[in-house]
Amino acid sequence: MSDLLANLNPEQLQAVTLPPQHALILAGAGSGKTRVLTTRIAWLVQTGQVDPQGVLAVTFTNKAAKELLARLSAMLPLSFGHSARGMWIGTFHGLCNRLLRAHHRDAGLPQLFQILDSGDQLAAIKRLLKALNVDDEKFPPRELQHFINAQKEAGLRPHAVEAWDDYTRRRVELFAEYEAQCQRESVVDFAELLLRTYELLERNEPIRRHYQRRFRHILVDEFQDTNRLQYRWLKLLADDGAEGAACLFCVGDDDQSIYRFRGAEVGNMRDFEREFQVANVIRLEQNYRSHGNILDAANAIIRHNTARLGKNLWTERGAGEPIRIFEAYADMDEARWIVEEIQSLVRDGMSRSDIALLYRSNAQSRVLEHQLFSAGIAYRVYGGLRFFERQEIKHALAYLRLIANPDDDTAFSRVVNFPTRGIGARSLEALQDAARTWNASLYSSVPHLSGKPGTVLAQFVRLIEDLRRDTARLPLPELVDHVLDASGLRDFYRSEKEGQERLENLDELINAAANFLGESGADAEALAQPHALLADFLAHASLEAGEHQADAGSDAVQLMTVHSSKGLEFDVVFLSGLEEGLFPHENSALENEGLEEERRLMYVAVTRARERLYVSFAQSRMLHGQTRYNLRSRFLEEIPEGLTKWLSPPNPRSMGARSGAGMRGEPARGSFAPRAPQAPARSQDLGGLRVGQLVTHAKFGQGVIVAAEGSGADARVQINFGSAGIKWLMLAVAKLSPA
Repeated sequence: MSDLLANLNPEQLQAVTLPPQHALILAGAGSGKTRVLTTRIAWLVQTGQVDPQGVLAVTFTNKAAKELLARLSAMLPLSFGHSARGMWIGTFHGLCNRLLRAHHRDAGLPQLFQILDSGDQLAAIKRLLKALNVDDEKFPPRELQHFINAQKEAGLRPHAVEAWDDYTRRRVELFAEYEAQCQRESVVDFAELLLRTYELLERNEPIRRHYQRRFRHILVDEFQDTNRLQYRWLKLLADDGAEGAACLFCVGDDDQSIYRFRGAEVGNMRDFEREFQVANVIRLEQNYRSHGNILDAANAIIRHNTARLGKNLWTERGAGEPIRIFEAYADMDEARWIVEEIQSLVRDGMSRSDIALLYRSNAQSRVLEHQLFSAGIAYRVYGGLRFFERQEIKHALAYLRLIANPDDDTAFSRVVNFPTRGIGARSLEALQDAARTWNASLYSSVPHLSGKPGTVLAQFVRLIEDLRRDTARLPLPELVDHVLDASGLRDFYRSEKEGQERLENLDELINAAANFLGESGADAEALAQPHALLADFLAHASLEAGEHQADAGSDAVQLMTVHSSKGLEFDVVFLSGLEEGLFPHENSALENEGLEEERRLMYVAVTRARERLYVSFAQSRMLHGQTRYNLRSRFLEEIPEGLTKWLSPPNPRSMGARSGAGMRGEPARGSFAPRAPQAPARSQDLGGLRVGQLVTHAKFGQGVIVAAEGSGADARVQINFGSAGIKWLMLAVAKLSPA
């Protein structure tokens, strides 16, 4: 027993050896929560307070469940080790599946019911809509999937969903039809596993009492990530009114609750403390991961949140190095600086795999990937795809490939029915037969088809022909922008509940085209042939996409979103894009709850670093193929100046007032001023144009030049196009003519 409890700090020891009562363990980042959880179970078993079969431990990932079980098997003596395998340790979904298999008749399920993963569920919904002749443009399958899952996670069946308009009423009807289809086919989706189990336990008292008596200790990991139904499920098993009720031991960190978009409810922690009258709230604040300056910065940032239970991380590792801050002029400069710093670190003996590049939005990875690729540095995108491998980017590139080469059968097959336009498998089979008969490409074989297949496919061919004609004189970035709109890709992803990230990636493709144009050194003759430039850009994209991504475990720099980084740690962390509208994200900064979650996300990002933390931002960033100037993030202003070291001189015009900036959802009062623009270019530098002149653009129409900067090939003008907005355009690309 002394070996089991050895090396626990006082708070960990207190948590592990608590008497059988409800407890809430506020486990800060890097404070050893997994050790506390496993040691608590081992201590309960070894002291005879519970049989291994009387333990229920809930995690959020299968990986965490396996790690918990492996640690327990190693910690318990051999006499208990075998029994550890019989413990109920798993995810919410895994444990619900186990319970439903044991009581399938009472749950109204066949013994061999099958589980639909997210992809299978979406396919089932599409099949249902087709069988009912429902317009999938009015009721997009993915949106309907989110609606159904949201109702189930709220504990609602179709009859209990409030329909406040005709559209919602129809969705509720489709929800009921979907449930009937699943019941007929003996399948359940992930949300159904939890809801069906909850309903079984709620209505069947003998089964509920059986599990309440069996599980004397219920332990929950990552409690801050539970949704409302999961919390109700736990309450049902640990009914406080039951005789000899089970003890709930909940471990979590409200400061790391970052999954509100998935239904996570950080308020469950406060509700648990109140509803179960929790007397034991233990704070694990000693951090074993990071140096003091990093923790002090994290503490200072999260202190601006008002709705938190409160704790303060500290360490015995010393203050360590200051947090390095870099201010770049543009996003490409920021990425270039990051890569140069990585090269310097590697030369000094740092392993690439100990370096992580974090960003708020997936779209930010494109610039970083490009610089890493150009520098020949091995990298791996953790938990996701590299930029040019993402679904929406491959769809967009397929349309662009058809503009460059209509006979590209691979590109044709990818987007001929995406977004959906009523072209079914039979029409495509008929087209493939025609292509074989005429020994021609799919595109050129369309005129040989008659009937409905010929009609619907001819419409797609007309779309591509229109795109080829309309983009023949557009500069490359505007060409890409036009294709994203005219193809319907933007409208399709706007209709998706979680399509915002894909839209950001599509916008980043325009930036990629603009950067490619800037780096290509194309002369006036090349610029006059947009489709030839397009072919070069597509070749560039294929080369970057085809570069082999480093395998997991190899010595490669790790790229990931901040969300993906939770639970990980690295010696060196680069956190890029600290700008208002980006981090905090513009979708979240307007509401207080959203801003507090963004700040928790920043707290997670900062606490990933063990030794060294770099934070960077750019005065200007490409968006929609054009330059946007941003305010620097309020989160930067929340880091005490004594903890930081500027690697670039802080711009005095960007400092502004500091007091109260970013407090309680208020906008940061420190204004971010971009680098002072260069003096207006002379008229001869603008190709004869001047500020105040009326000009015409092929896409945006007539506008007035209101500002200019740079000279020669770098000259840019700002133009007010009226209803089309005010835009910065590169003179070498824009092809402006006097009106």
